[in-house]
Amino acid sequence: MPTYAYKAVGDGGKPVSGSLTAENQQVALRLLEEKSLFPLNVEESRGVSVVTGRRKGIKLRHLTTFYQQLADLLSAGVPMLRALDVLTGQDGSPQVLRQALKEAREDVAGGATLADAMEKNPQIFKPLHCSMIRAGEHGGFLEDVLTRLAGFAEKQDELRNKLIGAMIYPALLLFVGVVVVVVIMVLVVPKLRAHLPPEAFNVMTYLLFGGCDFLVGYYPVLIGAVIALIVGVQAFKRTATGRRAISMVQLRAPAFGPLYTMVSVSRFCRILGTLLQNGVPVLQSLKIARDSAGNDILAENIERATESVRRGETLSGPLGESGLFPGDILSMIAVAEESNNLEKVLVQIAETNETRTARAIDMTVRFVEPMLLMMMAVIVGAIAFALLLPILQMGATGSA
Repeated sequence: MPTYAYKAVGDGGKPVSGSLTAENQQVALRLLEEKSLFPLNVEESRGVSVVTGRRKGIKLRHLTTFYQQLADLLSAGVPMLRALDVLTGQDGSPQVLRQALKEAREDVAGGATLADAMEKNPQIFKPLHCSMIRAGEHGGFLEDVLTRLAGFAEKQDELRNKLIGAMIYPALLLFVGVVVVVVIMVLVVPKLRAHLPPEAFNVMTYLLFGGCDFLVGYYPVLIGAVIALIVGVQAFKRTATGRRAISMVQLRAPAFGPLYTMVSVSRFCRILGTLLQNGVPVLQSLKIARDSAGNDILAENIERATESVRRGETLSGPLGESGLFPGDILSMIAVAEESNNLEKVLVQIAETNETRTARAIDMTVRFVEPMLLMMMAVIVGAIAFALLLPILQMGATGSA
């Protein structure tokens, strides 16, 4: 059922606002009257973010289900408006998706195409998805497009979940390690320091106590510096220079750079191949793939490839000059261009490299985990050495 936001007046003229769930606006008004509230304004919630003022997005798995269900309904001969009515009434779908489908249904009933209706909610229906659906509507194979779009979204969701799931344990390990070191430095070390004579200190001890003094005495400065760094990085990312610098770091960073590059290349191949399979012209497909690249440097190389294709040249040439595409992928693209089956080969490349990337992510995470453990052991060992050596010297002096 839809959710309604209301503003009303309660007993004594006190203003009241909130939200409630009801079958329709009339039922919502009746519920307010039962609460002894006089309604001033009752509107259906549109799933808008309070922070940004924009409609919230939804998870890819919900879109995957929607695309597949819509394809099944259309394949079974259900008219478009009836299919949208069925999907709008599903309780298991997010409210924001149901509201967007309701709006799309109204637009389609007014004569708009499904792609045009969906484009009005870009936070939910990505431009890439709308372009593929538009091609399917124009070509008369919308059911096939929706099925492929469901598979495409599912693959994207699987790879994203794989990456996030693989990074949870290392991130948790790093967080716990930092907390343990801070607790030792702030709570444990100062108490032991009071029992150690200065003449028993060594270089490690002086460094440890200096670090503790800095951490305890200047923690507001440290917190402020971290906040300023985060704000500065966010502001830098909004500039053209910042976006390019971050794009370069993403592609060239040790260990994770090659993984990010392969993920980006696989996404480009899948997007371009899926668009070509659905009848989208090659120049328009390259433009959409460029806009969906997610990396400025990769987008620049795709733009150069687009200009090359526009001049009647090959796609593989400028992609090879970028240095981002492995030689085996470039060879497959070159052969596919000659044999005129580029769309199938691109999807095959995406499938193969997504599997390789998933394995590489597992191997990288398995390497990072022991490295983090070793780093924590070295730090804790250094702290213990800095404290135990003076204690042992005190014991040796006392025995003598």
